[in-house]
Amino acid sequence: MTVRIEPSWKAHLQDQFEQPYWQALTEFVKDEYAAGPCCPAGKDIFRAFDLTPFDDVKVVILGQDPYHTPGAAMGFCFSVPDGNRPQPSLQNIFHELRDDVGVERRHTDLTDWAEQGVFLLNSVLTVRARQAGSHANKGWETFTDSAIARLSEQRDGLVFILWGSYAIAKRALIDTGKHLVLTSPHPSPFSARKGFFGSKPFSRTNDYLAAHGKELIRWA
Repeated sequence: MTVRIEPSWKAHLQDQFEQPYWQALTEFVKDEYAAGPCCPAGKDIFRAFDLTPFDDVKVVILGQDPYHTPGAAMGFCFSVPDGNRPQPSLQNIFHELRDDVGVERRHTDLTDWAEQGVFLLNSVLTVRARQAGSHANKGWETFTDSAIARLSEQRDGLVFILWGSYAIAKRALIDTGKHLVLTSPHPSPFSARKGFFGSKPFSRTNDYLAAHGKELIRWA
């Protein structure tokens, strides 16, 4: 099956495209997009992969599934197009960014992070509009788990930022002996004050990258 995804990722995940689950998943997604509005736009489903090639990844931030409000999802976890109201979790991420490294970020579009090597990966890449979690347990998790595992196996000195219990469970896929794994409660308003605020993920990430001779992320 031909899959339109950035070439380096396609090479590393080629075996997944040959699995029975992938055929079932693609048929499901095609049917869903044909039946009614889904998020993100079809062209943006693999945007996180397309803008952050495999060998360019320095940091992984893991989300769960895309925003289900039409116009908000753009193929990156937590990011929304400029001009849209930032979701509460993103507002809290920016709050921590300011407190951690003194950055007052105005752009809600996180494309610049992706272009610097921050892999903004949702565990599930699509969702039916206004129906959160509607594309969960259809196969996306198998695919994105494979992406995380390949990064862990074949790269060194990456930073994995896992916010909330769902993301933290993915730590089992990561070799903590050769990567930094940062965990905290989710930035959601329901949990941000239980340990997300004050966790300093942005400065800790850059400290680690500096110690491994890598270019720092310009979070602004």
